[in-house]
Amino acid sequence: MTVALITGANKGIGFETARQLLALGHVVYVGARDVERGEKAAADLGARFVRLDVTDDESVADALATIGAAEGVLDVLVHNAGVLGDGDLDGPTALRVFDTNVVGIVRVTEAALPLLRRSANPTVVTVSSSAGSFWAVTNPDRPEFGLPLALYSASKSAATMLTVQYAKSQPGIRFNAVEPGTTATDMTAAFGIGRSPAESAAVVVRLATLDADGPTGTLQDETGELPW
Repeated sequence: MTVALITGANKGIGFETARQLLALGHVVYVGARDVERGEKAAADLGARFVRLDVTDDESVADALATIGAAEGVLDVLVHNAGVLGDGDLDGPTALRVFDTNVVGIVRVTEAALPLLRRSANPTVVTVSSSAGSFWAVTNPDRPEFGLPLALYSASKSAATMLTVQYAKSQPGIRFNAVEPGTTATDMTAAFGIGRSPAESAAVVVRLATLDADGPTGTLQDETGELPW
C-alpha cells in the first residue's frame, strides 16, 4: 500500500486530496495542527490523523516519527498547509507567512526524507501558486497580474524554488510544485472566487500519483508545465 501524508488536510484542497487518494487505495495521514478538527476530518474521510504544525519543529518530528513507527515508509508527501498573509504588510506578518509557506516545507521535507528514501516510488508535491511566477504576475493577460498579495506571492515563489532545489539535491525522489487553480476555500472567501476544492485536488493527485519515470523539478497546472 502507498502511504501518503498531507499537511493542512483538515479542510479545502488538502481534505479533498486526502479523499481522492483514499479512493485510489492509499493509506492517508491527515496532518493538521488543530487536534479536534484534524481528528474529525480523518474520521469523516476514513483516514488516519497525525498532529502536525509546520511551524513547530517538535510537532513535525513527532508526526514523522509516528508515521515511521506505524508504517516504516512514506511514499507521498503533499505540502498543502499555507496562509494567505493579506492585510497589513509588516514584519510580523511576513515572518508568519514565510514560516508557514516556506520554512514549513523545509521542516517537513527534512523530517520526511529518511522515510521517503525507503519508498520504491517516492513523490513530493508542493501546493504552490502561479501567483509566485514572475512570468504570470508581469503578464497583463493573466489574473495574477492584479493580485494584491505581496507576501503570499513571494512565499509561493520561494516554495517553487525549494521544489527545484530539492529535485536537484534528491534525484531519487520526485519533487514537483503545482498550481491547483483558483479555488473557493476559506483562504479565498474574501475574494468570492474559485472552483470547488475537489476539482483543484484532482490536479494535486495527478502529480502525487506519477509513475517512477515522471517529471521532477517542475511547476505544473492541469494543462502541464508552467513558465515561472
